[in-house]
Amino acid sequence: MIKEYLLMKNSSIQFNSFNIKELFSKKFLLVILISIPSAIVADYFNIPLAWMLGPMLAVSVAALSGLKIKMPKLALSSILIVLGLHIGNYIDQNLINQMTEWVWTSIIMFVYILISILIVSKYLQKFSGYNVKTSIFSAAPGALGPLMILAEHEKSDLSQVATSHLIRLIIIITVIPFFVVNYSTNEALTIEKFNYLDQNHFHLLILLIGSILLIFLFDKIGVPAALLSGTLVASGILQITEVASYKLPDESINFCLLILGASVGCRFADKSLKEVAGNSFHSLVATVILVALGLLAAIVATYFVDTNFLTLLLSFSPGGIYEVAVIAIAFDLDPNFVAFHHIIRLLMILFTVPVILKIIGKKLN
Repeated sequence: MIKEYLLMKNSSIQFNSFNIKELFSKKFLLVILISIPSAIVADYFNIPLAWMLGPMLAVSVAALSGLKIKMPKLALSSILIVLGLHIGNYIDQNLINQMTEWVWTSIIMFVYILISILIVSKYLQKFSGYNVKTSIFSAAPGALGPLMILAEHEKSDLSQVATSHLIRLIIIITVIPFFVVNYSTNEALTIEKFNYLDQNHFHLLILLIGSILLIFLFDKIGVPAALLSGTLVASGILQITEVASYKLPDESINFCLLILGASVGCRFADKSLKEVAGNSFHSLVATVILVALGLLAAIVATYFVDTNFLTLLLSFSPGGIYEVAVIAIAFDLDPNFVAFHHIIRLLMILFTVPVILKIIGKKLN
C-alpha cells in the first residue's frame, strides 16, 4: 500500500496497458462482487449513503481478512472526474462572485490546521509513542497522499501515518452521513425527471477533454487533488463562457459512492488486523479532537458567512476530500463551497507542514 501512495508523484491519470489490465483483474472483480451486494443490503436497511458505507465496511473487512483485492487507479480516477463534473454543474458567475466572501473562512481554516497539528501531534507523542515528525504527519487534518510522500522523504514511520489517517477517514465518513440525516433540513438527492438524451453530447466530450488537459497541467505544477480541482476549473470555465454544459444522470452518483467506499476499504489490503487494532484507540481520540476543533471552526465561521451549518461542518471535517464532496452532493449541501475549502486545506497543509518540520529541525539541532 505504501508503494501505491508514493506513486502519487506520477500523473493522476495513468493510462497504460498495466492499469487497463487492472480493470479486468480478479482483484477488482472481487471488489465489485463484494461491493454491490453490500450496497444493496445497506440500502435495504435504510443506512445513509448506503452505496458508499456498505462497500466501504464490507471491503475493509475483506481486506483485513487477507483477501487479495485492489482498486485500479484508472477506476478511481474515472470516478473522481465524474464527481468533478457533477459538482461543476453548480458553478456559475454568481458562485465566482461569492468566492470573495470566503477569504475569512479560508483564514479560519489556516488557524484550524495549525491548532490541530499542534494539539494532536502532542497527544500522539505523549500517549502513542510517535516520534515528533511521525506525529506531525499523522496529526495533519487530511492530505494523506502528499503527506506520505513528505513522510517518506523525512524517514518517518509510513505505516503509522497511513493507519492513523485511514482509521480517521473511515470513522468520519461513517459518522457524518448519520449526523447529516438527523440534523439536515435538506433532503437527500432525489432523482428528477430529466431527458438526459436530449442534450448536446458533444458538450460532454468537450468537458472531458478540457478536464483531462487541466488535470495533467495541475499535476505538472503540483496543484493538490488535481483530479477534482482540474475538472472543477475546466467545468467552470466552459460553463460560465457557455462553451459547453452537460448534466450527468443522477443515478451515476450511486456508482461514484460505491467506488469511493470500496477504495477506502482497499487501502487496508496490506495491513494486519493487529496493526490496525493497535492504532485504533489513539486514532479514535485524535479523530475526536480534530472533529471537535472542526466543529469549533465551523461555529466561528458562521459569524463570517451566511451558509448552512452542516455545509460548514463538512468543509472543516478532517480529511476525505472526495468522500466528503460526494456527501455534499448527495445531501445538496453546497458542494462547491465544501470542495473549495478542502482544496484550500490541502494547499495549506502542504505549505504548512514543511515549515513546521523546518522549525522543529532547527530546535532539535
